[in-house]
Amino acid sequence: MIQFFLKRLTQAIVTLSILATITFFLLRLAPGGPFDGDKIWPAEIQANINAKYGLDKPLQTQFFTWVSDVLHGDLRESFHYIGTPVTEIIGDAVVPSLQLGFLALLLSVVFGLLFGILAAWKRGSIWDFSAMFMAITGITLPSYLVGTLLVLFFSNYLGILPPALWEDKSSMILPVLTLSLRPLAIIARMTRTTLLEIMHSDYIRTAYSKGLDDSTVLFKHALRNALIPVVTLLGPIAASLITGSYVVETVFQIPGLGQYFITSVINRDYPLVMGMTLMFGIILIICNFVVDLAYSWIDPRIRLEAKD
Repeated sequence: MIQFFLKRLTQAIVTLSILATITFFLLRLAPGGPFDGDKIWPAEIQANINAKYGLDKPLQTQFFTWVSDVLHGDLRESFHYIGTPVTEIIGDAVVPSLQLGFLALLLSVVFGLLFGILAAWKRGSIWDFSAMFMAITGITLPSYLVGTLLVLFFSNYLGILPPALWEDKSSMILPVLTLSLRPLAIIARMTRTTLLEIMHSDYIRTAYSKGLDDSTVLFKHALRNALIPVVTLLGPIAASLITGSYVVETVFQIPGLGQYFITSVINRDYPLVMGMTLMFGIILIICNFVVDLAYSWIDPRIRLEAKD
């Protein structure tokens, strides 16, 4: 177990280092700058601005200076939100994004597995067709359309839920439903497909030959193995949900990570982009680490020390 943790920690450090390096230099090499706009500054003013933020130094010097600041816990101040530390912006934005992402993930996993198991168990029935119709609909419809339709029906027509913001439990319902629909559909389809494949395995036929009923075979013998491909999906799905959705956050006016990340890229806000990139990388690494732990719990034959 200790060897596994050390290996994953080393991989995490290498991954974040590569991610940060590529992002840093791509940002600097992209056309435009953080202080370019409609107004053209005089050359001396532009030079003073570049000198103040160290943008007049060679790229490698800027990079190593930034790395030194990060290692000391300083992500610097935002270029766009003047005087506001990047750590403060991320700290304020990460709370609603984590809440939204965790609730959407919980809803997706619970109902995705439920609908997938039900569709496989009742294959060819109305339950199967209903669950797969929901899955196809969830995968096909874009988030902005789902969110808009939910607001029109539950807020404008019925008037029972607030249309936007992130203030209380009632205001969380519509954005969580919107964000969870697509991953819920993906999990449901994957669960159904994997279960149906496993139900044709030799050990499943052996279980039936012992006189076991359908529910016992499905839940006791087939389900655990069927969860392995589903768990594989949960790493990237969890990371994408927890790091925020620009579309959902825009539709429901939620001040989360997704909105800040898009606006920081548009504004060439170098410190904020780098801070957000590190945050997203850390979240993705943590999610994949949890998936690795889930593998060993689902199938004890999978040993953490043996994983590549």
